[in-house]
Amino acid sequence: MPSQPATEIYLNLPVAELERAQTFYRALGFEIDERFTDENASMVKISDTIYLMLLVKPFFQQFTDAEIADTATTVGGIYCISAPDRAAVYELQRTALAAGAGPSKADLEDGPMYSKSFRDLDGHHWEVLAAESAAPAGSTGSTESTGSSAA
Repeated sequence: MPSQPATEIYLNLPVAELERAQTFYRALGFEIDERFTDENASMVKISDTIYLMLLVKPFFQQFTDAEIADTATTVGGIYCISAPDRAAVYELQRTALAAGAGPSKADLEDGPMYSKSFRDLDGHHWEVLAAESAAPAGSTGSTESTGSSAA
């Protein structure tokens, strides 16, 4: 067993056109780390501990014996990122759609959780989530969990 749990997340996604994908994620406000970018892959910094690795499909295929999911017809995963509030959720989805993303599912509003979603240029399903505090204003807090495990 490792002495320390993982401290960073690297999400690897196959893409059809690397430059097009880089342009899309830049439009969302994320930066490309050129130190880890070449003709096969590009690192996108989501936060100080979360990185998105965009890999052209032939390069991505070298890391698995399984077939790459056809995200036009299937969902390989739902990738959820947090936002500080509802306005930021709306703004990130609006920016994604303006940059060429497609719609995904209806908005979610479930108690303190609010999310919007989109499919990126390669069909990967993304959600943007704001989770308000479950504790009423002025209370000392709650020990109940909202059941959310989103970042």
